[in-house]
Amino acid sequence: MLARLPLPYSAAFLAGRAFLRYRRAGGLRSSPLPDFYIGAHAQTENLTLLTRDAGRYRNYFPSVNLVTPRESSRGHASPA
Repeated sequence: MLARLPLPYSAAFLAGRAFLRYRRAGGLRSSPLPDFYIGAHAQTENLTLLTRDAGRYRNYFPSVNLVTPRESSRGHASPA
């Protein structure tokens, strides 16, 4: 069963800081801010994240456990 968790204030603050860092580094405004909310939420709640965009999450949220299609297909998925 999947459940939608509320976004903690600490995650929203972290997402804003990460997005600002991204924009200052030349990131496009068109990049979706929700990706940063998702990464920050995963980091603050110690959640595992399933993604095809591992580079961004590893760069801005390095402590998040990731499961990616490439890792899964080789049998080396990050532990849950």
